[in-house]
Amino acid sequence: MAYRIGSGIDFHQFAEGRELWIGGVKIPHHKGALGHSDADVLLHAICDALLGALSLGDIGLHFPNTDERFRNIDSKLLLKETMKLVLAKGYKVINVDSTLCLQEPKIKKYVPSMQMAIAGILAVTTDDVSIKATTTEEMGAIGRQEGLMAMATVLLQKI
Repeated sequence: MAYRIGSGIDFHQFAEGRELWIGGVKIPHHKGALGHSDADVLLHAICDALLGALSLGDIGLHFPNTDERFRNIDSKLLLKETMKLVLAKGYKVINVDSTLCLQEPKIKKYVPSMQMAIAGILAVTTDDVSIKATTTEEMGAIGRQEGLMAMATVLLQKI
């Protein structure tokens, strides 16, 4: 059986007047992520990991920030479209391992909801979606709460 591994990474600045969406879940916070879409850093990293595993380019190629169709779009829709590409190539997701890097807000209590949202789109169980979080111990732009970052690794299997 053929397996493919992909990795993705995404960064977004924090901005006043924006909602904060992470892993398909709205997180209460005084700032949100700045981006053309809803700027869901975790879903964007997962999209890039899926696309990368199959040599399909990156999220910017498929959903460019110059295209008004994607302005303020729910990133769950981007992940669904990405999964269509994965399935069209004859693959399925085995698991996702991801790490969020942000100083605030604390996201532990939101992780189960994020796992449910992601697992539902990727057609896996919540046990197949790992979401961890860390800080930069107040170092750098993330430590100064100027933004956040997510990394994701996916394992795909030929159907």
